Amino acid sequence: MDFIAFCKSLQSTALASGIRDSLLLFPLLEALHVMALVLVFGSIVVVDLRALGLASRSRLFSRVAADTLHWTWVGFAAACITGALMFSTNAQVYAANRFFQVKMLLLLLAGLNMLLFQFTAGRRLAHWDAAPSAPGIGKWAAALSLALWLSIICMGRLIGFATTGAASHEPPPANIDFDDFLSGPPAK
Repeated sequence: MDFIAFCKSLQSTALASGIRDSLLLFPLLEALHVMALVLVFGSIVVVDLRALGLASRSRLFSRVAADTLHWTWVGFAAACITGALMFSTNAQVYAANRFFQVKMLLLLLAGLNMLLFQFTAGRRLAHWDAAPSAPGIGKWAAALSLALWLSIICMGRLIGFATTGAASHEPPPANIDFDDFLSGPPAK
């Protein structure tokens, strides 16, 4: 099955249709996705600023990382789940969106940057753990991490602007009337 066919079948699932047809589910998923990204980015910022020597300089790097990185993974898992659910609602449109494609590439680069750090400065952690900042390669990885994650967040926001009103050529369900939603339940 090619990717376009996969996207088409994904967005036609009952789960994707249920999210897409609900007035509340997609906005709820979007809010949870943003909260998860705040958790991911916030915890990464703490670790990266420590590596750069701009915060928590008196604390061991390993302690800062141990205190925060488990929250990074919790947030990342939640962001992946909510992001996948939102993607499923209009997979063909999102897959063709340049901002979405760039965001996925940046996520891959952020993962590779994390591996670079682990296989360079991270391997010599015992030598610099108590130092006010990481060695040069660790500082570069931390600065790149911050730049990548800020870019990921910007691309994610641009996805929403670029796909507003874009549909996968499916008519809206006949039983949903936004005006009825705003006016509340019918009077008895």
